[in-house]
Amino acid sequence: MLASIGLELTYPRLKGATVHLKKTLSLLALALCVTGASGCGKQGGEAKSESQKGGAVLAEVNGTTITENEFNKELETLPPYLKPMTETPEGKKEMLDTMVVRELILQQASKDGVDKSPQVAAKLEDLKKRVIVEAFLKKKVEESANISDADLQAYYKKNLDKFKTGDQIHASHILVKTEGEAQAIQKELKNGADFATLAKKHSIDGAAAKGGDLGWFGKGSMLPDFEKVAFSLKEGETSGIVQTKFGYHIIKLTGKRSAGVRSFEEVKDQLKQALLPEKQQEVFKKLKEDLKKGAKLNVHEDALKNLKGKAPEEGKAEPAALPVTKP
Repeated sequence: MLASIGLELTYPRLKGATVHLKKTLSLLALALCVTGASGCGKQGGEAKSESQKGGAVLAEVNGTTITENEFNKELETLPPYLKPMTETPEGKKEMLDTMVVRELILQQASKDGVDKSPQVAAKLEDLKKRVIVEAFLKKKVEESANISDADLQAYYKKNLDKFKTGDQIHASHILVKTEGEAQAIQKELKNGADFATLAKKHSIDGAAAKGGDLGWFGKGSMLPDFEKVAFSLKEGETSGIVQTKFGYHIIKLTGKRSAGVRSFEEVKDQLKQALLPEKQQEVFKKLKEDLKKGAKLNVHEDALKNLKGKAPEEGKAEPAALPVTKP
């Protein structure tokens, strides 16, 4: 039952629009203890280091403080599209209230002895192992999987056809739910307000955190009504209000480029990100081989073959195959 109980964190956005972020209590409890398994054995903030608890005190919960540093660390864990919501006074208040409630739950759980149960101890031990493995792989794999500029250049020259593009534009936009909101924003723009600042403050899509920046795109990649207006603009020009199924847009054109082959410098960073996973797999494969070579291993394959899987629960069928998740 615990995993099915949800805490709903509601972050106010534009005039009543809200985004709901649900976290289960079980994940919440683990998140509170992720900085160290010993933290769950102490009440509230006692397990937190001074470096974590620096800055102004924002709240006190039965003697345990919630500080500016802790609040900022909490913000860092939010997805990019949620962060702009916490820039408003209402959003900050909602975020702090969530942290207060979480601290109260942790304190009550400690009083009830939940933190001392064998089940919690087992989960924390498993979590500790996962964190250690993740830290080890980050050090050994991510830091070792370097791709040289020479490798990137070689791939680029060999695959020039992949970097051919048609006419493209670079644009930003502000998306709101109502025409009235769009009209109010237009007035601010006419009075000299900064487009990117208004996008961060008002826009309700994922590009808001980047000032509404949509990057470079060609024809066929956006909704027809949006695209028609965007491609008709002059560089530096801002559109009128454009309605689509998502709401009301204000578009600003920031760049144009003709059809051709994108330069190496343009695609260098994208290339590195695209080739990095394969390089990391190579490093990881070698790491596994090296670890096995240096270890005394004895795998009992007969015992593995005779291992009986857990019987499916009554009324639940075994899946025909594991679901495939596309990247």
